[in-house]
Amino acid sequence: MNATQTLKNFDLRHTNGREEVLNLFLGADHALSHGDIENGLGPDHDRVTIYRTLRTFLDKGILHKVLDDGGNPKYALCRETCAEGNHHHDHVHFKCEDCGQTTCLDQVIIPVVALPNGYSRKEMNLLIQGVCQECNK
Repeated sequence: MNATQTLKNFDLRHTNGREEVLNLFLGADHALSHGDIENGLGPDHDRVTIYRTLRTFLDKGILHKVLDDGGNPKYALCRETCAEGNHHHDHVHFKCEDCGQTTCLDQVIIPVVALPNGYSRKEMNLLIQGVCQECNK
């Protein structure tokens, strides 16, 4: 997957800023915070434009939001099953206590949770904290 084709597939206008943000995610193996994105892009990028780009990518189903243990949002690429207004992220997120990186563990599925009558599920998040494979070496 490349940035230009992804923007086209999701019917988004191609801009250099969108391509650069998307390339950061395509090159990362973990979720990125807004600060990570700002640092990766450099000082020439407007903070508000980055927020708008992230919002657009969230709305279109390119990215999903991951909350870490402090409630700070991070963002990660969606799997192929996501589309505009229809995210499927019933997988575990893992935050390493040593390096601080948060990763999607797509192969670990969150068990079914039976909600009481009158409740409807929109999204489930499960964050596991510990030490990642790299830091365990």
